[in-house]
Amino acid sequence: MSGLFSACVRILFAAGVCGLMGSYASSTEGKADELTMLVGTYTGGGSEGIYVYHFNQATGKAALIDSTYASNPSFVIVSADAGRAYAVSENNDSTDGVSAYAFSKDSGKLSFLNKASTGMAPCHLSTNGKILLSADYEGGTLSLIPLKKDGSLENVRESFHGTAKGVDSLRQTTPHVHCSTFTPDGRMVIASDFSGDRLMCFSVSGGGDSLELCDSVSVEPGSGPRHFTFSPDGKRLYLLGELSGDIVVFDYRNGRLVRRQVVEADEVHARGSADIHLSPDGKFLYASNRLKHDGIAIFKVDGEGLLTKVGYQLTGRHPRNFGITPNGKYLLVACRDDDLIQVFERNPETGLLKDTWRDIPVSRAVCVRFVQ
Repeated sequence: MSGLFSACVRILFAAGVCGLMGSYASSTEGKADELTMLVGTYTGGGSEGIYVYHFNQATGKAALIDSTYASNPSFVIVSADAGRAYAVSENNDSTDGVSAYAFSKDSGKLSFLNKASTGMAPCHLSTNGKILLSADYEGGTLSLIPLKKDGSLENVRESFHGTAKGVDSLRQTTPHVHCSTFTPDGRMVIASDFSGDRLMCFSVSGGGDSLELCDSVSVEPGSGPRHFTFSPDGKRLYLLGELSGDIVVFDYRNGRLVRRQVVEADEVHARGSADIHLSPDGKFLYASNRLKHDGIAIFKVDGEGLLTKVGYQLTGRHPRNFGITPNGKYLLVACRDDDLIQVFERNPETGLLKDTWRDIPVSRAVCVRFVQ
């Protein structure tokens, strides 16, 4: 079956499923299983911006409840209290920045508050409730934006610059900062310096509203460190290299990263590895690969946090981002080039994935975010 025909069949099937879901919001299914799901997209190809769904993590059923116009909101996050949402505008021009919204997880309504300019092509956000961090890919910076009491944005207070010391003559010629995350203990911020083949480590000070670069951790030259995630207990960090297709396992203790293991996630060396997440119980790790053999690499995590590959699940085209429901039952993949989100059911014993064929049609979908 050709890729185009397969995509069309999937979309027609999903449209029928979504039609059957129209009465979902008024169903008697338990509220505890009802999640709100925000979807970020690239606009210009049919998408309006940010889409909000109800998703039932017991049944795997979805229902669109609202949408909000935004320009290339390719990455979206929600505050800890679910009252605010933040989205990038990844336009790669003078309109780049981050927008703040008041958010209702029940109605799905997003009400625009304000916008702050950032470096070029912001592609990842994180927050501790006091500051918002924007990783600006083309700008090569990590932008620190203070948050006002109402959750709206002040102007960028400070920018930290990445480097371009990588060996790749095509992809690492200019600085690219790809993501940043607060450590689970709140003491540090880790940021991936894609073209510098390192992780930048910042101490968090000033009551949580200031950063100071205190260390850097090098990885294999030409790796192109992209996204990473922490184990549920906060003791380990798993880093995915976009160019190498490798996962590097670190111990995290006392504010320091110590390398433990390197395993291969992209066996065809397509140089397009993208996203990485652990199951909520920490027993399995998943990493997405693009450009060739698009899919999800699946690893079992042992008692020491080390990885063994147990499977590979093919997906739609260009699986840039994916999310796992809080109960661990479903893994949803945003397949940008097939204009849909695939819904896979997880086997909790083996970690393997099964396609439910309950695709959610969304033009140029690239980000999935759950709110409980």
